[in-house]
Amino acid sequence: MKKLPRSFYLRPTIRVARDLLGTYLVRILNGKRLISRIVETEAYCQGDPASHAFNGRTRRNDVMFWKGGHLYVYFTYGMHYCANVVTGEEGAGEAVLIRAVEPLDGVDLMTRNRARPTGRKALGASQESMPAANLTNGPAKLCQALDIRREQDGTDLLGGEIYLLSASRLPASTIGRSKRIGIVKGTEKEWRFYVKGNAWVSKR
Repeated sequence: MKKLPRSFYLRPTIRVARDLLGTYLVRILNGKRLISRIVETEAYCQGDPASHAFNGRTRRNDVMFWKGGHLYVYFTYGMHYCANVVTGEEGAGEAVLIRAVEPLDGVDLMTRNRARPTGRKALGASQESMPAANLTNGPAKLCQALDIRREQDGTDLLGGEIYLLSASRLPASTIGRSKRIGIVKGTEKEWRFYVKGNAWVSKR
């Protein structure tokens, strides 16, 4: 497997959102490699009222306007982080939210990270009581499991701290598509993609 090249991220955002499914997200943490497979994504494009870029460039969303292939991390609800893959050319203001991943390697460390206290006890859980599929089946959960925070905002995905590895393109029959989750604007757009039948896909 090879790192996804910059050209992968410079394509249309909807296509990138679909093609990210099945690729491998690698997080190097304290010298250890945490590996997971992306199983759910959501696209956010220009002119999209649900996008952070809808009202223009700000200090908070600046990375979203960088050239494709960077990680845009934002803080939400005063307690959670969410990670997005920036897409398109510089200035486009488009990105794909990573909604869920299937943990493959480094699960013990991911579990310990998820068990750490947070601003909301509902997100954290004891290692003994946490179901395996609950580990990374949501955007905030996966960021906690992989210890992705605001400090990782702007990370170049062609670098060495966080990167994505290629995988065989999944057959169309294995991919589901639906409206996005947890938004109040742009709700009619079917820009959510997920691997059918995968236990780590988030619950609606």
